[in-house]
Amino acid sequence: MFAKPNPGRTTAAAEGEVVLFLLGMRINHFWAVHRWLPVAVSMPVLLRELSRDKESGLLGSQLLSGSPRTYYVVQYWESKEKLLAYAAAPERLHRRAWAMINRYEQTSRQHVGIWHETYIVQPGSYESIYGDMPPYGLAAATGVLPIERRGASARERLARAARKREE
Repeated sequence: MFAKPNPGRTTAAAEGEVVLFLLGMRINHFWAVHRWLPVAVSMPVLLRELSRDKESGLLGSQLLSGSPRTYYVVQYWESKEKLLAYAAAPERLHRRAWAMINRYEQTSRQHVGIWHETYIVQPGSYESIYGDMPPYGLAAATGVLPIERRGASARERLARAARKREE
């Protein structure tokens, strides 16, 4: 149940471009459970659908809480094309969930807020370090490497990734 920490310093095994997608909700009125609960329940359902389809492009995700009011998911994707394909696919659950959320938004009187952010991160523009941690974040999505395989300092690791991008 609890992941065992990797001893020492490690890094994510990610190669190339990384697509980071953040999706969240904020409960504006706790008493309006009938307005925010369907939104809250939809994300784990969508993540289950994606995790069952290895070709979807989702590399990994983590559900997080920012406070008792805010909840969000961090998602790592293979490419922006796969993220956009999933979002637009009429046969996938996302389209129905998005239609439901749009309906709630029109009638919710601001009971629940929703947001998303998408980042396309080029090689040489990201780095990760984990000290005595189980696989987490990008490393949980792409695998773990000893940090020495990428360089001794952040400058070396970012320069190495930038050189690979130029090749």
